[in-house]
Amino acid sequence: MSENRKIVSTATRQGELILSIVQNEIPIPSDDEVIVKMEAAPINPSDMFPLLAFADYSQGKLMLDGQQQKMVAPISEQFLDAIRSRLDQTLPVGNEGAGRVVTAGANAKNLEGKLVSLVSGQCYQQFVKVPAAMCLVHKEDTTAEEAASSFVNPITALCFIETLKKEGHKAMVHTAAASNLGQMLLKLCLQENIDLICVVRSVEQAQLLRTLGAKYIINSTNEGFKKQLVEAMTETGATLAFDAIGGGRMADTLLSSMEQALSRNASGLNTYGAEQHKQVYIYGRLARGPITLGQNYGMYWGVGGWLVMPVLKKLGPKRAAELQARVVNEIKTTFTSHITDELSLLEAIDPANIARYFPKKTGEKYLIKPQQGL
Repeated sequence: MSENRKIVSTATRQGELILSIVQNEIPIPSDDEVIVKMEAAPINPSDMFPLLAFADYSQGKLMLDGQQQKMVAPISEQFLDAIRSRLDQTLPVGNEGAGRVVTAGANAKNLEGKLVSLVSGQCYQQFVKVPAAMCLVHKEDTTAEEAASSFVNPITALCFIETLKKEGHKAMVHTAAASNLGQMLLKLCLQENIDLICVVRSVEQAQLLRTLGAKYIINSTNEGFKKQLVEAMTETGATLAFDAIGGGRMADTLLSSMEQALSRNASGLNTYGAEQHKQVYIYGRLARGPITLGQNYGMYWGVGGWLVMPVLKKLGPKRAAELQARVVNEIKTTFTSHITDELSLLEAIDPANIARYFPKKTGEKYLIKPQQGL
């Protein structure tokens, strides 16, 4: 066991993205580190930018450079300034994954042979060296495929609810609600009796959520979308939304609908709008365009970005550990992920497969199997 293969990403000043499968020696762990043989690592939306930057993968070409397999794709000059901090750097990729501990340092021998999940930012490789404290140990009947998605989606869903409670909201809205994350959030809200308004884009997505028990499902492609949104907000009192879309007018629509719902029975002069705070958090950028806001929701509102790591840090180690323990216990139920397909390292850098996973279609999820096909 001396050779390791991994995917690395390089964006060059000459306007090229290079995804390479490189080989190196498997490192030796220090006393407090372990080596994990990676068996499965999901491709999350948050992996796309580190992996592909702004490259036009449709023009990408697979090639062999000596013994090194790589994919080269152009990056338009207009995007180079936006990624200047990473130009000409070779970066590991893959936020999260799972596998077995095959070697452990002196202070981590208790982890040898255990199935663990981890968040390292370099999971698209066969062997990963990480601090033992980073490993989340799973039950013996859990598979690596199940454990691979233990952090990004489950902890995000849990932290959505932590945010709702901390800020004093009683109900919330979620866009792209039929995603794996959206399904987890729905299950959690049902368990905790929190009203959730699910915004979807198709009849099929609506039906999926209906089978899971969703009460409020609104199709954003319907002509009566805004009216239905206001009605649901009036009924639930939702003043919080988590938006995965980002670009366009979705945040504006959510805020104006909240204001209409809150001010429905207002009388007299209402100069500054409803007194309840209305908040939209943008946690994804499925749409790359600018965020457009209007002025029809009074003066007590907020729109901001939302990241799971800062929220988790604010919760503190004790609460974070409780959330992680819940993920371990419910990985086969509440936090199960539905996998569309499995890819080897080489298949993951093939432009034909990038064209499948890059669109980030709602409900689809791809899994990289680092030990497969090499």
